[in-house]
Amino acid sequence: MPAVPGAPAASVPAGDPAPIGRSLLFLAVAGIAWGTAGAAASLVFRASDLGALALSFWRCAGGLLLLLAALAVRARRAPRPAPAVPESRRRRTVRILGTGIGLTVFQSAYFAAVEATGLAVGTVVTLGAGPVLIAVGARLTMGERLGTGGLLAVGGALGGLAVLVLGGEGGTVRPAGVALALLSASGYAAITLLARWPVRGGGSDPVATTAWAFGLGAVGLLPLALAEGLFPQTGDAVQVFWLLAYVAAVPTALAYVLYFSGAAHVRAATVSVVMLLEPVSAAVFAVAFLGERLTVATVAGTALLLAAVTGLAWAETAGRRTSG
Repeated sequence: MPAVPGAPAASVPAGDPAPIGRSLLFLAVAGIAWGTAGAAASLVFRASDLGALALSFWRCAGGLLLLLAALAVRARRAPRPAPAVPESRRRRTVRILGTGIGLTVFQSAYFAAVEATGLAVGTVVTLGAGPVLIAVGARLTMGERLGTGGLLAVGGALGGLAVLVLGGEGGTVRPAGVALALLSASGYAAITLLARWPVRGGGSDPVATTAWAFGLGAVGLLPLALAEGLFPQTGDAVQVFWLLAYVAAVPTALAYVLYFSGAAHVRAATVSVVMLLEPVSAAVFAVAFLGERLTVATVAGTALLLAAVTGLAWAETAGRRTSG
């Protein structure tokens, strides 16, 4: 598998699969962590009247506070070495603004799509359109090729997603909801491509990138959260607090840092497919902790998705070995 044209040799050494394997592990952990956010959100909704947009705001705000603390601790211990090719101020500004806006659009439009057309259809359109938009965008902007095996893996992943989600719950297709889901997928595609972009122009700090994205996301979501109701009314404030703390720490601060770290060294289309571990994780947690039934569709969809992720992961590492 040919290397991405224009990528500096220092960022991913040819013939050395170690950075690729580590990046794939980061992405897998991030996808699994993202999947737990849905289960935690369901428990928050059961225990309080907090809405989806308010929850998204607290997710961004809490993640931002944790990452600012991490940056402060890191600065005291040891300075981060400068990248071999420094990123220009203009490029960094575009990347940070694009990531923050894309993250806000991704989350907000998805919740709106679910409200308009239902969870099943909203999820399938958003996560199904994401890999397609990312593959096209990566081909046009970075010259990345999927190849026949990659196309088959993406197709299998989309089929597994459809079986996993639509097989478990019906949905009504409404044009407005589909449009919102496509808008959400566009935001997701944008942050994935921007995460891949810094490798071609010098290094970037995934912790700082994530903190900036959450800061912009929190600012964008605050007016919507205030209109919806910023503070939850609940009879179990302790449980809600710890659930919100978990959402901010694990599927947000930790997962997004791992996501931006891993996405910088893996083909954009592969990133999008590996992140489909999110609905797999969500389905497993729903069965294990929320009392949902284990269905044939859940098993079949999970198997297809895992096969697609495994296939693309093998293609990435094998391609890196043969390119040396």
